[in-house]
Amino acid sequence: MTTKLYDQDSHCRTFSAQVLSCTPVQGGQWHIVLDQTAFFPEGGGQPGDQGALDTVRVLDTRERGDAIVHITDGPLTPGTSVTGELDWALRFARMQCHSGEHVLSGLAHSLYGCTNVGFHMGEDQVILDFDKELTPQQLTVLEDRANQIITENRPVTARYPAPEELASLDYRSKLDLTEQVRIVTIAGCDVCACCAPHVTCTGEIGLVKLVDAMRHRGGIRLWMVAGRLALADYQRKQTNIAAISAALSVQQPQAAQGVERLKQELQTLKETLKQTRQALLAEKAKALPQTPGNLCLFEDGLDGTGLRVLANAGMERCGGICAVFAGTDQAGYRYAMGSQTVDLRAKAKALHQALGGKGGGQPTLIQGAVTASRQEILAYFR
Repeated sequence: MTTKLYDQDSHCRTFSAQVLSCTPVQGGQWHIVLDQTAFFPEGGGQPGDQGALDTVRVLDTRERGDAIVHITDGPLTPGTSVTGELDWALRFARMQCHSGEHVLSGLAHSLYGCTNVGFHMGEDQVILDFDKELTPQQLTVLEDRANQIITENRPVTARYPAPEELASLDYRSKLDLTEQVRIVTIAGCDVCACCAPHVTCTGEIGLVKLVDAMRHRGGIRLWMVAGRLALADYQRKQTNIAAISAALSVQQPQAAQGVERLKQELQTLKETLKQTRQALLAEKAKALPQTPGNLCLFEDGLDGTGLRVLANAGMERCGGICAVFAGTDQAGYRYAMGSQTVDLRAKAKALHQALGGKGGGQPTLIQGAVTASRQEILAYFR
């Protein structure tokens, strides 16, 4: 059995221990078990700790029965003493996020009757699932109250209550637990069963920020950041907003207004371009020659609508098929084909076999794409 030093002191960063076993596994890794450890194994939605045991790196930590397994990139000799050192920046960031989640979940439960039904800690954010929907106004209240509790620097404690006390204790838990239940308490905010290490006071969380929300299985899914991850999130967004405001020549508080103005200008340009293209297509349609045979046209930049317009105009000026293509030999060609004399839907299979294409439509008009080269297409319609 491995003694869990993180249960006794969540801020224990270095420790000495004896190597009980070292087992090689696939992938050039080893599973090392110590008599005691400050490395927290994966559990409760929190990933396993990383760090070092003497000269070998601890890549992950897992629990196997009564033992805690350190997954390392090198072996250690059983019976020897080693010094363990956590990747403290990583561990503390996870404690900030996990304790921040407890604050939010406790408040959501007490304020709105929500139950936390899901929790996942990723590399740069935390995902929370609640069983009830919350309005944007309620989320704002939740975030404000959570940060107020953080500034009040309330104590955070963890303990194992006796069975008789546990039976009468009102606490949050996703599982029906009865023995060796570890209770994490945030004074006046939350009481929850949890196996993970936490901060010792809410001030260590620093900050919690809700960054996104969506409806999920009859409730709501929230994305949050806390502490160091919240700072990193702010720095990324600050870099982005600075670049956007500089590109739009506006001050940062007016960046959203600048983007909206740019969207309106772009929409106006799109409408102008659409009208110009329509006028150009009309002129091109008027200039199409009369022919008793086929017309095969290549026009760069046409979308599906433009291809159809020109094919419709061309089929009135030819006795066969008017085929209009847009694209390149490298990327392939999109097409629209029209005819008043040929059943194009019936001819489509043979046409696609010859030109390496696919598509469909009506007897008088079909659309699709081909992989044949321009010269192959021209030869086919000749």
